[in-house]
Amino acid sequence: MKKGSVFKKLLIANRGEIAVRIIRACRDLGISPVVVFSEADREALHVRLSDEAHFIGPSPSLESYLVIEKIIDAARKSGAEAIHPGYGFLSESEAFAQACEDSRLVFIGPSAASMKLMGSKIASREAVQKAGVPIVPGTTRPLQSREDALKAASEIGYPVMLKASSGGGGKGLRLVSSKEELTSLYETAGSEARASFNDSTLLIEKYLMKPRHIEIQVLGDLNGNVIHLGERECSIQRRHQKLVEESPSPLEDKEFLRKIGEAALAVAKTAHYHNAGTVEFIVESAETGENKFYFLEMNTRLQVEHPVTELVTGIDLVGEQIRIAAGSKLPCRQEEIRPRGTAIECRIYAEDPYNQFFPSPGTLTTYVEPSGPGIRTDSGVCSGSTIPVEYDPLISKVIAYGENRQQAILRMQRALGEYKIGGVRTTIPFFQVLLSHPAFIEADLHTHFIDEQQLINRLEEESEKCDTVPLIAAALNHFYEAQKPNSKVDGKRSLWRSSQHPSDPFRKW
Repeated sequence: MKKGSVFKKLLIANRGEIAVRIIRACRDLGISPVVVFSEADREALHVRLSDEAHFIGPSPSLESYLVIEKIIDAARKSGAEAIHPGYGFLSESEAFAQACEDSRLVFIGPSAASMKLMGSKIASREAVQKAGVPIVPGTTRPLQSREDALKAASEIGYPVMLKASSGGGGKGLRLVSSKEELTSLYETAGSEARASFNDSTLLIEKYLMKPRHIEIQVLGDLNGNVIHLGERECSIQRRHQKLVEESPSPLEDKEFLRKIGEAALAVAKTAHYHNAGTVEFIVESAETGENKFYFLEMNTRLQVEHPVTELVTGIDLVGEQIRIAAGSKLPCRQEEIRPRGTAIECRIYAEDPYNQFFPSPGTLTTYVEPSGPGIRTDSGVCSGSTIPVEYDPLISKVIAYGENRQQAILRMQRALGEYKIGGVRTTIPFFQVLLSHPAFIEADLHTHFIDEQQLINRLEEESEKCDTVPLIAAALNHFYEAQKPNSKVDGKRSLWRSSQHPSDPFRKW
């Protein structure tokens, strides 16, 4: 393959909406997309849209999407030149990246060495600290024992966060408010980390009370050039999982945001990073004085929320990932990046927001996506699709773009009202409540927003109001029927008289 040219055939080692997204990027570049599928995904949309599909095993991901040998074998059989991992599954596996290289397949992502460095919270903290980027106060070496943890927590001061040094997604993560809690939670967090990441190593960090979560999208080519594409605000979270993302951040201090962008570039250069990645920061908002930011972690892959950056910059991130892996240079210089407008993304899950967001798998009996000016929907389903129990219940991502934040919010509210999904419960009602909340509209955001504003309680209250509407309608209808001449309601003749008072509100009916 000639340096700088795109591939002829590319295998997508993923499923759902991100597999569909990559298929579309391949089509735009004239590349033939090849997919893999498990037993649960035989009729999935990504299989239908691909040029070629390879079966890789039973439904559980441990027997299919997480088996490196099966993915590599499918790529070889198909004749694919490169593999795009999407996000999740093997996307941050240094072993997978190395296996691709060993098999002379291009891994569309960073090097295995970059993954290894940034995949460890301890190693990455040490590296970025040397680069002059501030980190959250805490341990920089693995905790050796419960006693070691107690000593560190005493020096930092409670409350603290007990964290797994590998992975993310809230696994092995515990908020600890006292010595007694740390004593009881230390083994639990370690066991969970071992089960999730095969690494029980823990560290401790200072707990920030009402932080904002801001991340920077970076892009690097194989020639050592790195740029960032602005920031994303990801502060609306539940149980450490992002629910809403927007770009740019509504923080008014643009000089402060510029410094965070520069810090992200320093991190990427320290990791000798190429392809797309995200540097995440936690921002401590000061009541008086300046805000402070700290390095949190680097995600060495494409992010779920990448569409908001695409909409405000006009850069196709997935397309650039593929071009960079093929040897192309960055599409522009840093000074040429000029984000415009605001984009907001809501993640639509098959979950029941009225029942602690419990998964709601099933078949989509109705599926009508929203559309109109400024609306984009990235999904991996259609009417009749099944949301299986084996995987993350993400149905789609709805992204609204506007000339400003107010317009983006109004367009998102419209889109959520238009979205029709039947057969499963979804998180749409939750987002409708969130986007109408005064504090969200005023951008008073932090990672504990949902709990502080008691949004779940408000959602239940709204549900009760909605539930009374059919009852009121039924009661009115019952009353109306009971007033008609010669009508019978509950087996009894009505006492209706035609001399009904002219001001009676039911007269005109």
